[in-house]
Amino acid sequence: MTLSVWERSKDRAVIFPYIFRVFPMVEHDLKLWRVKASAIPDEELRRQALASMKMKRFHCQGGAIFSLYTGGKTREMVRFIVALQTISDYLDNLCDRVEGADDTTFRTLHQAMRAAVDTDLPLTHWYDSYPHQNDGGYLDLLVKVCRETVAAFPGYGDIKADLVGLVSLYSDLQVYKHMEKRLRVEQLVSWFEREKDPTLQLYWWEFAAATGSTLAMFALAAMAAAGPVSSGQRRELLACYFPWVCGLHILLDYYIDLDEDREFGDLNFVSFYPTQMAMEEGLKQFAQEAMQRVETLPRSGFHRTVAIGLLAMYLSDPKASQSGRNKISQQLLRYGGTETFWLYKVCLALRSKGII
Repeated sequence: MTLSVWERSKDRAVIFPYIFRVFPMVEHDLKLWRVKASAIPDEELRRQALASMKMKRFHCQGGAIFSLYTGGKTREMVRFIVALQTISDYLDNLCDRVEGADDTTFRTLHQAMRAAVDTDLPLTHWYDSYPHQNDGGYLDLLVKVCRETVAAFPGYGDIKADLVGLVSLYSDLQVYKHMEKRLRVEQLVSWFEREKDPTLQLYWWEFAAATGSTLAMFALAAMAAAGPVSSGQRRELLACYFPWVCGLHILLDYYIDLDEDREFGDLNFVSFYPTQMAMEEGLKQFAQEAMQRVETLPRSGFHRTVAIGLLAMYLSDPKASQSGRNKISQQLLRYGGTETFWLYKVCLALRSKGII
């Protein structure tokens, strides 16, 4: 695919304000949440809240590109994205790093994620049966900031059902993937059989990966921030993002962690491809579908930047070249075209300065 000079300039026009305007906003909000997290009375909850922001900062940075979808709501979108992603990363740590909880506990914890986007749900005691409980109102505050911000978007009512549906799938994934090892794959497969779209030829782990991304949530919220959203616009966006852009996002995340997860025995969806060739083909399919489908959307230049940004950001990680994967990584970069290599170099520079 050949891009005109004008199209390339529009892509770059998003990148520079993203780095120089949005990144500082993200850091500002994360700093505020770190102050709140530092005051959590329970030592273990405090540790996990702070660790989630320290180790997963780039999740907020990546998602915050959607704050530029509508210039008039950039600040509000950053506030929503950082708060929702911080909930996601915090809850992931609580499920993954603290022993003494079961699937019922995981589901109750993730009610907070649903309440963050559904103003009809009441605030409740998210920590029922969890071994640590006193967070000093930290999770409640995150939820309140999310729902107050997103509910003020003019198109919130239009996208609410789809947004809640995506969060519900995300929450289901977190419950199943954190089950005991002897149960989790069986439960994930059964869940896939109940939820799958028969028109899409996906493996269960590809579907699971797509549900683990927050990008479609942010994309819907960005549309709602811009104004009313038609049913056709919602369907068009979701057909692109779920499963393709979202799946590309999380499959790349697992792809770069293959060695680390194998060493520690952690669940890794990419490892379920039966052969390396099958893995290559699966990743290529998601890259191709994502790149083709973003071109069909209104504001295609913006969504294209999101897609090539995923390739550039993840494949610029040094882990993408481990264990002989450098050739695969270079092939994946080519699916985004020449602009992806330019952004790849930008990501390498940002990594060298510790910005991402």
